[in-house]
Parts: sequence; C-alpha cells; structure tokens
Amino acid sequence: MAATDRFTLASLAERPDLATELWSLTHLWPTFLLHDPTADLYYERCERLFADLVFVVEDPDEPGAVQARGFAVPFAMRGDELPDAGWDEVIRWGIQDATDDRPATHVSALEIVIRSEHRGSGLADRLIGAMRAAARARGVEQLVAPVRPTNKHRFPDEDMAGYAARVRADGLPEDPWLRTHVRVGGEIVRVAPRSMTVSGSLAEWREWTGEPFDRPGPTIVGRALVPVIADLDRDLAVYVEPNVWVVHDV
Repeated sequence: MAATDRFTLASLAERPDLATELWSLTHLWPTFLLHDPTADLYYERCERLFADLVFVVEDPDEPGAVQARGFAVPFAMRGDELPDAGWDEVIRWGIQDATDDRPATHVSALEIVIRSEHRGSGLADRLIGAMRAAARARGVEQLVAPVRPTNKHRFPDEDMAGYAARVRADGLPEDPWLRTHVRVGGEIVRVAPRSMTVSGSLAEWREWTGEPFDRPGPTIVGRALVPVIADLDRDLAVYVEPNVWVVHDV
C-alpha cells in the first residue's frame, strides 16, 4: 500500500470543519501571481458557491491537518473552444453563471497544492480523479484544466506551444505537471495565450520580484513563464501568462 493511501480525501461540502485549516497550506504561486485581480472573484466565494469542488486531504494520524487541497470551478462554455483567457476567464464565467443560475457545461481545475513532503506520492492523481468524479456528479462531460507547466519558467523566451509539445522517449510530456495530467488520461488541446494577467506599478513589481525594473521592455523575473513588459514612461509593468489547456473526459 502506498504511504498516502491511508489519507482521506473529501470535498469541503463533506468536511466543512476543515474550512479554516484549508488555508494553512503554503501556496505554490509566485508572489506576483497573487495580485491577479481575478483570483479574488473565486477565492472569496469558493467555500460558499462551490464547496463540492473544493477538496481537502487529511491524514488520519493527524486529524484536522490538511495535507493537500484542490480547487475547481463550474462554468458554461461560450462558443466552441476553451477561452484564450484561460484561468481568468473560466473564473469570470463561473461567477457569472452562479449569479445567473446558468447550468454548467464544464468544470475547470484551478489549483492543486500538496505539502512538500507528500509531492510525487500520487496525491495529485487522486485530486484530479476527485475533480473528475465531482464534474460527473454535476452532469458535465469534461473536466478541463488551464495547466501552468512546472518547468516553463526555466525557458521564459520559448514559445509555450513549442514547450508543451516537448515529449520524452516514452511519448509523455517532458514537463512534470503536464505529464501528470496526460498520464491520468488528459489530452493537451491548445494554449491559453493570456490565461492570467497581472499589472502593477514599477514599485509594485520591484516589491513582488526584487528586480530593479529600470529598463523598458521585457524583463525576466524568477518563476515567470514569460517576460514581464515594463513601460517606464507610464510607470507600468504587465505580465500576461500563457497556460496549456488539458481536457479530461469524465
């Protein structure tokens, strides 16, 4: 039996007592992404609107301590293709749909966080599986995910489509997080070229990244998948992050 098989996985609807502990996990996002304004639309409402799509993993030997968590959002597709604006767009659609009582056609994964000592243990597979099951329970046919490739930040100048197409000798994606999704049945379908957008003053970007932002144009910052574009005359810098759409049939 794998060491993590003893862990219990439940939705927040099933374990509302873990709502506070849910937020104790250290996030995986770089600091600048915490300033994506769209994130607040979701995270301030997820417990109330989408508790069946918020997941917690608990170790019975440490009751009350959340070892991993996952977030997803239901949304109704507009048009025939998953949106170019990826992560940001499905959140906006999901909040609009919940407000207007519009039935969902899809569920999108948004985030999976696992304590460092349990990464690589299979918990990510279990959380993706739980999201698929929850999507099926909602009556939709696909779980989708605007995936943020783990190692793309090492190649900030490389085109995302080219990076996503990299494969190992066994045919699986070279990137670890894309590989996890494909290995459990996901299919890479397209790039979301503007999945997350963060803008701020030069002073804010200096605070978020430690970089000087004293030259105009592209600036490479740690853990960014592509360069940040700085405009010194306007005291503005903008980061537009591409992600990769992966589709899981449920």
